[in-house]
Amino acid sequence: MNRSILCLGLVAAFAAPAHAGDGPTCGRPAAKDLVDTAVAAGSFSTLVKAVQAAGLVDTLKGPGPFTVFAPSDAAFAKVPTETLAGLLADKAALTKVLLYHVVPGRVPAAELAKSTWVKTAQGQSLQLTSGEGEVRVDGAKVVTADIETSNGLIHVIDAVVLPRKDVVDTAVGAGSFRTLTSAVEAAGLTATLRGEGPFTVFAPTDAAFAALPTGALDGLTKDVPALRAVLTYHVVAGRVLSSDLTPGTHAVRTVEGRSLTVVKAADGSITVNGAKVVGRDVVAGNGVIHVIDAVVLPK
Repeated sequence: MNRSILCLGLVAAFAAPAHAGDGPTCGRPAAKDLVDTAVAAGSFSTLVKAVQAAGLVDTLKGPGPFTVFAPSDAAFAKVPTETLAGLLADKAALTKVLLYHVVPGRVPAAELAKSTWVKTAQGQSLQLTSGEGEVRVDGAKVVTADIETSNGLIHVIDAVVLPRKDVVDTAVGAGSFRTLTSAVEAAGLTATLRGEGPFTVFAPTDAAFAALPTGALDGLTKDVPALRAVLTYHVVAGRVLSSDLTPGTHAVRTVEGRSLTVVKAADGSITVNGAKVVGRDVVAGNGVIHVIDAVVLPK
């Protein structure tokens, strides 16, 4: 594509030209690296301070290329003062948060607009949504796109985004999956479900486990191989959002090895082996959880 046409397309898509001092614009060579561009802009002082505190200056001055989703000072101002101070004092946690804003490679706005996920240098993936001329990154709005630097691109966002908990900690935090998380621990699957994944978990609630026949759960917890089979039958490799499913019947292969029958009705409701999906698209750091109202068993 002709570069001048691409530049015009980006302006039309975002209606937000780079601010004075933000860095080079389309058609002019970038003279400064990511860090020096942010310093020169004058609107990323908190971000620059955080990068310095985390010891990431040399990394972000390296050859890259990197794509940085850069929260402005106004974005950092939305973070509670005590929370930000604690983060700046915890180098390990700060590094994880900052690397969650960095994507290896050069990812221009035109690619963001047609992507759903993009993997960060922290290891987790950012969720991208687009529509009505804007792109959001984990819900944060891209307010200025495609600021060219000598070693990558900067997209300015209006909020700080934070790494998510993994599927296990997300389930624990919800408070309605105590039986499930206890079963996962008993089956020795906790470390697996804390792994990189991504996983799609069809998670039965405590009420769903309570609806099993008397003695069924006790029997499973005493038979670890059987328990593992039941639990992994609720897990699918990959990240499958409800919006990824077209209306109709789908055979979805599980980690256990057999398939679930997933039906998406015309009205958007979803069942899994007859169990109703009562909560959908709970995005975790290494996957997604769909809540179901019954335990499904391998056939």
